[in-house]
Amino acid sequence: MVKARTDAPEGFFEAEAAGLSWLASAGGVRTAAVVSVAPGRIELERIHETRPSASAATEFGASLARTHAAGAPAFGVGPEGWRGPLFIGRRRLPESHERTWGRFYARDRVLPYLEVAVQAGNVMASEAALVRRVAELIALGAFDDDEPPARIHGDLWNGNVLWSPEGVVLIDPAAHGGHRETDLAMLALFGCPFLVDVLEAYDRARPLRPGWRDRVPLHQLHPLAVHAAGHGRAYGVALAEAADAVLELVRSTRE
Repeated sequence: MVKARTDAPEGFFEAEAAGLSWLASAGGVRTAAVVSVAPGRIELERIHETRPSASAATEFGASLARTHAAGAPAFGVGPEGWRGPLFIGRRRLPESHERTWGRFYARDRVLPYLEVAVQAGNVMASEAALVRRVAELIALGAFDDDEPPARIHGDLWNGNVLWSPEGVVLIDPAAHGGHRETDLAMLALFGCPFLVDVLEAYDRARPLRPGWRDRVPLHQLHPLAVHAAGHGRAYGVALAEAADAVLELVRSTRE
């Protein structure tokens, strides 16, 4: 399968290829193999799709845990050996090298896209103020923990999860060092067949920290901000609702 863009920014498909290779090297979830890559063009193996199943979902969950466990040197780093830009969809994805997750997540995964969404008219001023307030709390460490940087797909919505006869295959990553709960939250945000089976298998393979379900809105701030930047007002509303849920979570932990 060939994908091509005459207007592709420098490094666009090369970053995709690097991300696929980095994720594959973890020995967890299978990724589409890169046949060739060049400026403005990438050729991938064709994945023959089939219907999702509970057994494939269970294997996917356990495999995703192995991919995450392969880790990354720091939060915000790109694939090993790749020195070019990172992307999520068609937007640039800031790269950094942070030791603490909250500072990285607020600064590089939420606020850049919030500002674009405000300029596009998809987030109102009061909503933006709420998101900025929550981002400040995140940056100050309200949700920092002892989780090491995980090797995450970074754009793990259902459209990038292909169900083949041999199991799940991932495509179109925005791979970087992040928090493993972010990948799981994105699966929940945009829906995934047999999601309960995926999550249960993941938790068995590598148990999640208590309260992870309550933190789902926290980890959905990033994909919602990205979508609010270019996909309409509804995502701006959803972003503000997620920020409000995070603020309530902060308040509840302080009581």
